[in-house]
Amino acid sequence: MPDNTLPSPVKLPVIEGPTQPAPSPELADLYRGFEQEMLIPLWYEIGDLMPGKPQAKAAPWLWKWSDLLPLAEQAGDIVQVGRGGERRAIALANPTLGGRPYISPTLWCAIQYLGPGEDAPYHRHTQNAFRFVVEGEGVWTLVNGDPIPMRRGDFLPQGTWNWHGHFNPTDQPMAWIDGLDIPFQYATDSTFFEFGPEQFTDEERTTPQQSRSERLWQYGGLTPEKYAAQPIPFSPLFAYRWANTDAALTQQLAMEAEGHDVTVEPGHAAVRYTNPTNAGDVLPTIRTSIHRLRKGAATAPRREVGSSVFQVFDGAGKVSVGDRTWSVTRGDIFVVPSWTTFSISSEASASDSDSGALDLFRFADTPIFEKLDLYRSEIDA
Repeated sequence: MPDNTLPSPVKLPVIEGPTQPAPSPELADLYRGFEQEMLIPLWYEIGDLMPGKPQAKAAPWLWKWSDLLPLAEQAGDIVQVGRGGERRAIALANPTLGGRPYISPTLWCAIQYLGPGEDAPYHRHTQNAFRFVVEGEGVWTLVNGDPIPMRRGDFLPQGTWNWHGHFNPTDQPMAWIDGLDIPFQYATDSTFFEFGPEQFTDEERTTPQQSRSERLWQYGGLTPEKYAAQPIPFSPLFAYRWANTDAALTQQLAMEAEGHDVTVEPGHAAVRYTNPTNAGDVLPTIRTSIHRLRKGAATAPRREVGSSVFQVFDGAGKVSVGDRTWSVTRGDIFVVPSWTTFSISSEASASDSDSGALDLFRFADTPIFEKLDLYRSEIDA
């Protein structure tokens, strides 16, 4: 006999409805038996468990950079970085996810702040992670002992189980956003975490202008022969520099103007960050990309399975997500829940954008759903 020492959480009051059995004393007695044995019949829950289309648990939401940064600066004055809290990372909590530090059911997004002379010590975890810099410079991130400079517009992925830390040798603070798949790994009971050394060595604390990973992997289409037959599940290139990203977006729009069909839609250039060893996503659970919308351009309304997070890198525009519409500017972050229609239009100009366009960084959980053959998308005519 099983040792049923836990009280049953199952409660099945008799309910009336077109999909429910007719109420009767016999049905009530059956439900009491189900409760005792912790059983729930499919007919009781099918509308919630198997709806006709995805019912997003997350809400569309916008966080203004002008509100986030002062709070991060305030935390920098009050909260120390070191063992225990590990990072001065402040997560964006979606208001409909029960107070959890999740921006969506699968994705984590946080603003991280490191003050002058501060170190964030080594640790590693199974969560896939990245950093994206919307402004500032001066911090080096360390991945397996490789010091990597962080500058405006840089995207810095760091796959599962790599040792990593940060140090700021300058007299100025710096903030950036972190993205991880923490909620997904937490929900699937697959998380591992380990502390590393508390101090960095003198060699690790050097400040090269180019990391070892860049010296080996930054040459597009040229794979080191030693690794050509050994695809790595996450990108071994730990920094994708803004100068290259900007040039790629610029050339797409220039070629479109020349009549070439190279953009994803009129006035909308986009590039995906990819793993140089297999041309796939930089991280196995997170897709990352940069989008540039020429002034006056707009995306077609679309919806997708899975959630996305955008941060405005440059420019200004209008965003519609579900029944919400916002004006956005540099640094603003918004979330698009699963199967929620969204569209973006550019109102950028030379006064608020280096490129004169609206530039947005995006990360999404798309690879998870593609691997499981669950991804779908629709574009409105």
